[in-house]
Amino acid sequence: MPLAVYVLGLAIFAQGTSELMLAGLLPEMAADLGVSVPDAGLLISAFAIGMLVGAPVLAVVTLRWPRRTALLAFMAVFAVSHVVGALTPDYGTLLVTRVVGAFVYAGFWAVAAVTAIGLAGPAARGRAMGIVAGGLTVATTLGLPAGTLVGQSLGWRAAFWVVAALSALAAIGVLATVPGGVAAGDGPGPSLRRELRALAGPRLWLALGTTALATAALLVTFSYLSAMLTGTTGLAPGWVPAVLALYGAGSLIGITVGGRTADARPFTTLYAGLAGLVVISGALALTAGVAWLVVPLVFLLGAFGFATNPALNTRVFAVAHDAPTLAASVNVSAFNVGITAGPWLGGLLIAAGHGYAPLGWIGAALGVLALGTVALAASLHRRAPAGVTAGQPVGAGADGA
Repeated sequence: MPLAVYVLGLAIFAQGTSELMLAGLLPEMAADLGVSVPDAGLLISAFAIGMLVGAPVLAVVTLRWPRRTALLAFMAVFAVSHVVGALTPDYGTLLVTRVVGAFVYAGFWAVAAVTAIGLAGPAARGRAMGIVAGGLTVATTLGLPAGTLVGQSLGWRAAFWVVAALSALAAIGVLATVPGGVAAGDGPGPSLRRELRALAGPRLWLALGTTALATAALLVTFSYLSAMLTGTTGLAPGWVPAVLALYGAGSLIGITVGGRTADARPFTTLYAGLAGLVVISGALALTAGVAWLVVPLVFLLGAFGFATNPALNTRVFAVAHDAPTLAASVNVSAFNVGITAGPWLGGLLIAAGHGYAPLGWIGAALGVLALGTVALAASLHRRAPAGVTAGQPVGAGADGA
């Protein structure tokens, strides 16, 4: 595997840490900026909005850019946005930097995927994408608790400086390992018209709905997890990084198991993961004040929440195999619809004075809706003509394509 593929995974780790670490720093950021915890939670939604817009826009705009140039440009803007965020005392300015950073992060994802696949070659595409996407899993497992620990020990601004420094180091690695002068759209490239036609299929939009609902079901609880652990469960702030690390460990196990089952059994994987998410969310709502129950439930929340991710991705490629470029980008957008909606819904509940415990009921309700979309998709799959679902290049599993 070319060294550049691992460097791209490192870059995703650096940027993904920024995406995740605010969940552990909301109380500190709210106090420093003079805003409420729900308002601080909107910084998570702002990042999601930037990715939602950036993914499809930059996937098209950068199609013919030199890969290394595009990657370096995106990382430079990302690093600068974090320097500005670390320096500003103004909540509004910080909100803007989150949108800008996420916008170019989405562009980096699009170009990094094409670059990794091109460098690895046809025989190792899946492995290459696993390494690149694995950067985000490592960010969940290590970056999230480490960022929380740094932020709690040295102030949340220190965590922003660390992300900027890691991004700069990764950019040096990209400069050294990614070949220059190679366009992301080498060869005949995708047909934008053909991909747009493929995006009109109802099965794709149903799959995107599942992605958005499943993500919101997880994020409505996760976004305020730090505040719930200290404010409702009664844990000391020093224990929060350890519990978040446990969540990360669960996420790593979940995405590993889901990755092994998603291709052959996508619907089974989705049913199991979403059903588990519904049960765990409800259990957290009932036991939020009991630490010895909450801690293992946080581990299971990460496990079931992330177990669905591989299937959510393979489903989109399977039902829109003629539109791989835009299908990938709109699925990133669907993930970020969920990332935006989850904290927003949770913020409404908290602002209404209901506290953190009932967040689990919102997560459970969203999970039930997601299960409904999976059931409908499975029904459409069973009724589809054999030629439509058979022989799909990605995700054509035994129980769904």
